[in-house]
Amino acid sequence: MSDSFAETQRSITPLSAGKMVAVLFADIAGSTSLYEVLGDARAKAMIDEALALMKAVTAQQQGRVIKTIGDEVMCVFDSADRGFIAASDMQARIDGLPIADGAKRKIRVGFHAGPVIEENGDVFGDTVNTAARMAGLARGMQIFTTRATVDMLSPELRAGTRDIAALAVKGKADEMSVCEVLWQEGSDLTMTADSILTPQNTTASLLLRHGTKEIVLDAKQAGTSLGRDGTSGFVIADPKASRNHARIEKRRDKFFIADQSTNGTFVTFKGEPEISLRREEVMLRGSGFIVFGHSAADSTAEVVEFTVRN
Repeated sequence: MSDSFAETQRSITPLSAGKMVAVLFADIAGSTSLYEVLGDARAKAMIDEALALMKAVTAQQQGRVIKTIGDEVMCVFDSADRGFIAASDMQARIDGLPIADGAKRKIRVGFHAGPVIEENGDVFGDTVNTAARMAGLARGMQIFTTRATVDMLSPELRAGTRDIAALAVKGKADEMSVCEVLWQEGSDLTMTADSILTPQNTTASLLLRHGTKEIVLDAKQAGTSLGRDGTSGFVIADPKASRNHARIEKRRDKFFIADQSTNGTFVTFKGEPEISLRREEVMLRGSGFIVFGHSAADSTAEVVEFTVRN
């Protein structure tokens, strides 16, 4: 075997060998019209802002941006769950951006989990191609994935999807079962002629505990505030907390915490590393705890515990 051939073989190695990974594509839907309405400079600035948000979400979910191509970002995550959460967070963050001259930024997202081959920092293979096809099928404000990927999701996340149809996908001999991630409240999700919208889970609730006080968010109470202000749902006495530090709210059958503070909000999901939010939001899942203004590693940290119940 020649030295050059051996070197090539060494440069092509599986990403996270022995594990399934999620490949995600997200791009700005209708970016051409943004340039027409806003002009080149302003449209580019708005697209760059959206791309920066998507990259930030990728890092927050411990993913890796592989590359950006124009108005599209391609990234990888170490599990289908993280791909799902990143896709939902991206949509929520972009949806919250301000509208300029009637132009609203929308993204379409597709992801698929499976094995990939990594070469010189890029990834290749059928998993990548399938993820790209999912993004191509989606429209603005939609997330598409495959039934095979949905089957890999944890039960609480799997409940946030619905079947679309078995569709012909370019490059595939057989039709693929395609699913949509239900990330938002409302009725503007894709409907197909022979599909039925899965009823939302109105029984989902979030238990929050701070000292001896408990708050349950559900269909009756959809949100609460946290901070030093005396009118907050949970009053946080920590001097590093802001008066209006964060807000937690129910959207459809999911719960999101949004940081509104000066020093940041620190969230730990059970069995995972702590993440920090800086004017950002994340979907709460499973159980864990929230700290205000500094890391939970500080023994003086004031903690709010959370548990999502379905």
